[in-house]
Amino acid sequence: MTSVLDTADLRRRVQAALDAELERQAGVLAELGPDVEDLLGAVADLLRGGKRLRAAFLYWGARAGGAADSEALVRLAAAMEVFQAAALIHDDVMDDSDTRRGRPAAHRALASRHADRGWSGDDERFGLAGAVLAGNLCLTWTDEMYSTCGLPGPDLARGRAVFDRMRTQLMAGQFLDVVESMRPWAGLGDAERVERAGRVIRYKSAKYTVEHPLLIGASVGGLGDAGLAALSRYGLDVGRAFQLRDDLLGVFGDPGETGKPAGDDLREGKRTVLLAHALAGTDAAGRERVDALLGRSDLCDEQVDELRSVITGSGAVAVLEEEITRLAASARQALADAEDLDAQARGVLEHLVTTATARSA
Repeated sequence: MTSVLDTADLRRRVQAALDAELERQAGVLAELGPDVEDLLGAVADLLRGGKRLRAAFLYWGARAGGAADSEALVRLAAAMEVFQAAALIHDDVMDDSDTRRGRPAAHRALASRHADRGWSGDDERFGLAGAVLAGNLCLTWTDEMYSTCGLPGPDLARGRAVFDRMRTQLMAGQFLDVVESMRPWAGLGDAERVERAGRVIRYKSAKYTVEHPLLIGASVGGLGDAGLAALSRYGLDVGRAFQLRDDLLGVFGDPGETGKPAGDDLREGKRTVLLAHALAGTDAAGRERVDALLGRSDLCDEQVDELRSVITGSGAVAVLEEEITRLAASARQALADAEDLDAQARGVLEHLVTTATARSA
């Protein structure tokens, strides 16, 4: 069955735009010689995969506002995927992740090349430095693609404020995630744990995954204030539901679909809404096991299963499923409330609620 993400042949066209941009940037870097090819390769590897959700929300937001289909609009949508690549590369560095989409994370791949060549110095330090720079390159290219996508200047100017806000808030949202991973949860009330984890979701994921790309597109398309407000509500609800689903997949997902080892979020010690609800719902023995095992990089499969049992037994999985269902319904209502949307775009955005919150990777 054809995915809604392929409506207007969007995923293929976004990949073509990304390939063209990588080729262009390779030309810019060519004068530096072959030593920088690994840097470009780290980005290219990451840009070959993904669902293209952020590109889809920008594109259909623009179409919802009345913009016509064009290759310039597709190039603008593709800029969201380059921004996503920056976030993923930096996120994997901060989380010390080994894999991304079933392949070695950028810092691991670069470290392996250093080791294979027998270079001097520390291979892990080389990998980390290269990954940080690769992510920074993506941030620069995102801005270039926005400015040079080919849409009229006045249209791009309408979306610029949201575009700038997205980039600033995501960087700070990633720092919030670091803060929460370090600041002890011991002694906090149940509600405060949920609120803190929810704040990270809002600014690290929900806004830049759905709301901001959608509003950039809708602003570029010329949608009015009332429509933008309705799409903002839709975007936040879908974005929050998307991240709650991702939290569940990070613990219970199939590695063949998620591209990451089973229970990776538990090894990384992520302070998620799922974990906050688990601590609230389990007993003293359950909390003791969470404290003893969470965040251990050497967790074996049996220990991962033990933590899963605590989480399931706490009722946290059921709480998140109910919240995802509620947010999806709220998003659909916000979309129904939005006036003057293009009919095809409205239909696609309706289907994207399901795509973003489905029970699989």
